[in-house]
Amino acid sequence: MGNLARLAAAILAAGITQAFAAYPDKPVHVVITFPPGSGADITGRVATQKLSEIWGQPIVVENRGGAGGSIANAVVAKATPDGYTLLVDASAHVTTPWMYKALPYDALKDFVEIAPIAGQPDVLVVNPQSRFNSVKDLLEEAKANPGKINFASAGVGSGTHLNLEKFKLATGINVTHIPYKGSPEVVTDLIGGRVDAYWIPISVGASFINDGKLKALAVSSTQRASQLPNVPTTAEAGVPGFEFTLWFGLWGPAHMSPKLVSKINKDMEAALSSPDVKNQMAKLGNEIMYMTPSQFARFVRSEMKDYGRMLKIAGVKPQ
Repeated sequence: MGNLARLAAAILAAGITQAFAAYPDKPVHVVITFPPGSGADITGRVATQKLSEIWGQPIVVENRGGAGGSIANAVVAKATPDGYTLLVDASAHVTTPWMYKALPYDALKDFVEIAPIAGQPDVLVVNPQSRFNSVKDLLEEAKANPGKINFASAGVGSGTHLNLEKFKLATGINVTHIPYKGSPEVVTDLIGGRVDAYWIPISVGASFINDGKLKALAVSSTQRASQLPNVPTTAEAGVPGFEFTLWFGLWGPAHMSPKLVSKINKDMEAALSSPDVKNQMAKLGNEIMYMTPSQFARFVRSEMKDYGRMLKIAGVKPQ
């Protein structure tokens, strides 16, 4: 390489480094896959608010709910890979591809994994006046009257749908699945008595449960949740070995610079490590997750493979 070429390469490298050091120098657009008030929305906003403070730039959050998160995914998949359009999604990111025959994007090839955010349990909830006072009550009726119980989810392919399918597989029950666009709509119909049961993310459900607006039958974690200490685990409630974790993460469009991805990952880690965010996440029932981009990419692929296998066993067919 001649001196001129070396100089040009050095100038280019310096420019790239300076560009990443300046990132972001304008507002960042974050698309969240579920509606306001959903688990993805609540958790994503806590994390991105702190990112905004770290960056000194506004983060403009847009909720694009529906179709198990695939509407929001499609928007980000087509965005310019410059770091100014990002995606907050739940574990639905790895289940939706198994639920829909034709998606306008590839969940792996069209995105780059940046960082996980947190994981949390779901809570099995019913209307306070429901005839179900325990998991045992619900299972007995479901087995005696197959298909009679209406079980909501936050949409086909959502984490709450996956939790339901896993629960059905573990218990052998047959219930009628009613998909919604997100948790807020489900809560309205649960309180109104229009659906019977729902695996609600604890970050969404804890306040409704503590206020007496919903009745909790079990949490999906292996340990009781500190927010709901009187609610048994699903295993304690009579389904041995049952466990489910709803997790959330941050993605960008494919072809983002690895250096930019690494920077955002480190900034997210700093945001999640801040005392105020740790405190907020704990109150929401979240356990913060730390991974490098490569670790998160391996995690996502492993989850997609495992959930695909489980859904096949459960007999779930793409719509």
